[in-house]
Amino acid sequence: MFRARCLRDFGCAAVLFGIFCGEATAQLALPDMSVTRSVSGQFIVTGGRQMSRLAAENSIATNTDFVCLEPALLAVSAERIKRVLWRDMGVNPSTPWSGKIFLVLHPARSLDEEVTILSEHFADGWDYRVALPDVLSRTRFLRAMTGVALLEFANRGGSARSAEIPAWLTDGLSQQLLASGTIDVILSSPSKTVDGLLESQTVATAHGIDPLADARRILRDHPALTFERLSWPTDSQLSGADGGVYRASAQLFVSELLKLRTGPADMRAMLQMLPRYYNWQMAFQKAFRADFARPLDVEKWWALRVVNFIAHSPGPTWTPAVSREKLNQILSVAVDFRSTSNALPMHAEVSLQAVIRNFDSARQTAILQTKLRDLEMAQFRMARALAVLTAEYRTAIADYLGENREIRQPPWSKHPVPQRANAHETLQKLDALDAQRRTVESAIKPDVWRPEFE
Repeated sequence: MFRARCLRDFGCAAVLFGIFCGEATAQLALPDMSVTRSVSGQFIVTGGRQMSRLAAENSIATNTDFVCLEPALLAVSAERIKRVLWRDMGVNPSTPWSGKIFLVLHPARSLDEEVTILSEHFADGWDYRVALPDVLSRTRFLRAMTGVALLEFANRGGSARSAEIPAWLTDGLSQQLLASGTIDVILSSPSKTVDGLLESQTVATAHGIDPLADARRILRDHPALTFERLSWPTDSQLSGADGGVYRASAQLFVSELLKLRTGPADMRAMLQMLPRYYNWQMAFQKAFRADFARPLDVEKWWALRVVNFIAHSPGPTWTPAVSREKLNQILSVAVDFRSTSNALPMHAEVSLQAVIRNFDSARQTAILQTKLRDLEMAQFRMARALAVLTAEYRTAIADYLGENREIRQPPWSKHPVPQRANAHETLQKLDALDAQRRTVESAIKPDVWRPEFE
């Protein structure tokens, strides 16, 4: 019995399917098919000799966000991407590969076709089939190649169960490759003829530019996703319809993990452990246990990394009126409630005090951790009149969560125990800060546009 994995933009949905290698062999014999093997022999590329009509459209031919794939150039690009990916993860490039990867090109019918990866188990290991449209965006192309490379590496142990690659890892690494400048060119088929000569579209990335520049621009104006939300992305986030917040968060998260002292080795260990578990969280926890003893430690570390990242380039300072609006948004919590058991849910905004008074401990902590991070990020951009208040709100919540206090421990104790401020004390602080905020806000005038030169 064969097992397969079909990844819709690298979301994981297990399926059973017939033997694709037999189908691929039949395709190789067709006279109108082109077949190319990469230099290592791992990538076997097949595709028709006629490209999609989309490749000839001027809007595609001149748009470097898209690539036009043909077998010979795709084989070269696949090897290059794998080499750069392994370098970033500290994988020895001479390590022998285990599974063949069949890259099957078909004429693109639209610009938003999905890329499908199927994996098949044999007695001696796994093989993979990647169905690719011959015209697609650079982002989707790199995600496809990154996803199948990670899957092949994770399954090298010979387990009968295929690994489940977390979406944040595939997206984070592919976005890093896309932006880092380590891939000099992604080879694309010739797009037009000039004076009888074919001109190829070459996609180059300049060196010396911050690979996180785009992520920095996006996360400057939008809160980075928590680790929990990164773990369960929605379809709109995977497609980039959220303004790129998910992809930017994933890129930063992976980048920061690889900066840990043993980050690349831990990442490789996690991949190798994935086939042993039904969810990747267990493999992550075991591989990174030296840095994150508990799941909560990941969230704390990640929140700090986000704050430090934004602090180095906080962007322009908000006006007093915008600062007032942003602070009010942070200090309110959206909730749904029912007036009766049969009534439709109603939407309302409640204060942080209401959260502390009425919510259970677990829900309180989750909400307040998010608000703490939002306050830490916002204080760097607040107008002077509200910047100090923002910092004081942050301190009050941090004290309540036990972030700023520690109980005295005996000399032999390795881990000091955090001491939380009690609820009554925190409520009094928040009430006093609200009173100060109302006084400050009453003096803030609406924003008025003024010409640059008067």
